[in-house]
Amino acid sequence: MSITTFLELKNVTRRFSVEQPLFSAAPRELMAVKDVSLCIEKGTTLGLVGESGCGKSTLAKIVAHLLPPSSGDVLLEGESIWHGSHEVIHSLPRRIQMIFQDPVSSLNPRKSIGKSIQEALDVHRVGSSADRKKAVNELLERVGMRAEHYGRYPHEFSGGQRQRIAIARALVLNPDFIVCDEAVSALDVSVQAQVLNLLADLQHDFGLTYMFISHDLAVIGHVSDVIAVMYLGRLVELASTQDLFDKALHPYTQMLLDAVPVPVPGRRSVGSNQTGDLPSPLAPPAGCPFHPRCKQAMPVCSKVLPQWLEIDKNHHVLCHLYA
Repeated sequence: MSITTFLELKNVTRRFSVEQPLFSAAPRELMAVKDVSLCIEKGTTLGLVGESGCGKSTLAKIVAHLLPPSSGDVLLEGESIWHGSHEVIHSLPRRIQMIFQDPVSSLNPRKSIGKSIQEALDVHRVGSSADRKKAVNELLERVGMRAEHYGRYPHEFSGGQRQRIAIARALVLNPDFIVCDEAVSALDVSVQAQVLNLLADLQHDFGLTYMFISHDLAVIGHVSDVIAVMYLGRLVELASTQDLFDKALHPYTQMLLDAVPVPVPGRRSVGSNQTGDLPSPLAPPAGCPFHPRCKQAMPVCSKVLPQWLEIDKNHHVLCHLYA
């Protein structure tokens, strides 16, 4: 682990027990996340991309200390967030926060937005009541809202405004690390751009480190320093944003890039050369998890799981094509 590594995932796996079919003796298990290892450097953004159902949100909850891993660990500046000391565990709400996809369901409709944001300060008894309200009002203005919005309720705001409120709530304890789980996917494109620019400004001003999760590779490319591509619970490629867009190695990453719309009138995107749908995580294919959809698949792909290889400096891939 380098001295600048802020957060490290070490062989993180998460299994879920699934209700067995009638008359079935064999237990069923869903492997949502499988042996994920990566590092996030301080002050940077790691983008995590993949299709719906690939395990992105499960991994986000593990990193945010909301869901324990079945095996493996998460280290925050070298200290385990799952097996560390009481002091480390107790400090996590002040250090790690999460912005969810849907601000409507993540905000309490019975509380004013000011009270929702201030709740964390009240729980941790930060300053006096007047100090807390002042801090919330300042934070509302910092995310593009107004202090007079303090007493209003979530239903009185647009989707973009509610997401700004959710961002303010995540920032109120002055954390180091924020997990953004599909934080802009429910917003209109123009509002997405505003929220992404706000997140970039906040990162610069507060020295934040982000894990940004999305199924949209164009959004991920805009905000990320490093991109991790996930497929059926496994990382299949990890590289800097520039390297990934210039020279994607894994056929799945190439498929995602081919699917990104080309913003030039009259010009068509390349189009995917892959077929099929995401397999069921309850019955994953043997060997390489992507081989049933890959037109470059070889006989070995259906039998042997590829090794995690470093092809270029800090550019890793899980694929037999490079063995």
